[in-house]
Amino acid sequence: MSLNFPLILVIAVFVSGVVALIDVVWLAPKRRQAVTAYKQQVGTTANQEVVEQLSKAPLLAEYGRSLFPVLAIVLVLRSFLFEPFQIPSGSMIPTLVEGDFILVNKFAYGIRLPAADIKVMDVGTPQRGDVMVFKYPEDPRINYIKRVIGLPGDTIRYTSDKRIFVNGQLVPQKLLREEPGSLGSAHIFSEQLGDNAYQIRKMRRTRTEPTREWVVPEGHYFTMGDNRDNSRDSRYWDAPHIAPELQGMVPDEYVVGKASLIWVTWPSPKLSKLPHFERVGLIK
Repeated sequence: MSLNFPLILVIAVFVSGVVALIDVVWLAPKRRQAVTAYKQQVGTTANQEVVEQLSKAPLLAEYGRSLFPVLAIVLVLRSFLFEPFQIPSGSMIPTLVEGDFILVNKFAYGIRLPAADIKVMDVGTPQRGDVMVFKYPEDPRINYIKRVIGLPGDTIRYTSDKRIFVNGQLVPQKLLREEPGSLGSAHIFSEQLGDNAYQIRKMRRTRTEPTREWVVPEGHYFTMGDNRDNSRDSRYWDAPHIAPELQGMVPDEYVVGKASLIWVTWPSPKLSKLPHFERVGLIK
């Protein structure tokens, strides 16, 4: 079962906040009254240990007051500013590799209510060439990360020789090098899409695919992985619950944020492979 962490966090903030409020408004005054009554009763002979015992908040109230500000800050940061995300596969090689831990800028594409994912303020929109995190259209419980290729209204054509045309214009690619260790079977290209320049990976020998074309509907985006021959993306999604004209498209309400920064890489959560910081930097 997939846990809905944002919902759990919202509930935790609400419960701890209610507990803290009850303590501040009701329980704490009662404790102060008890201390005052005790001191009036015994006068100058008041026992300090008794005073401390009467002043002590219940354990649940202490936890609520301690956790509420911490959880509230985490909720604000995670819901409206930045959310950590781990790259689970090699579909974005060479830009991102399995084991990269990144920060996703959630503010870049608008402010959404936590858990409900309802946009309440437009700040910006995805642009061609952005690396975007979104809910997987075939299973919204899963987060995906791909590069934005097409915006609403765009016509995308992907040819049998792995070239991309956006609104009839060829997306330029330039061969940079053979991938080390691939025995020449994979090449790294630079690609320029809009103002974004980045690198992609293509295999020399792969299955031949027919040329296909898509028109991106309003409120949707067309995405592809940078590892072009090893990425399940808008070219291949096919969910029975999605209308035929929306197959492969990412609806705006599924957008999570813009991938902005690699902060650590941990190839495998094992002691034999420790995390390292060699790939730290902004994501292009």
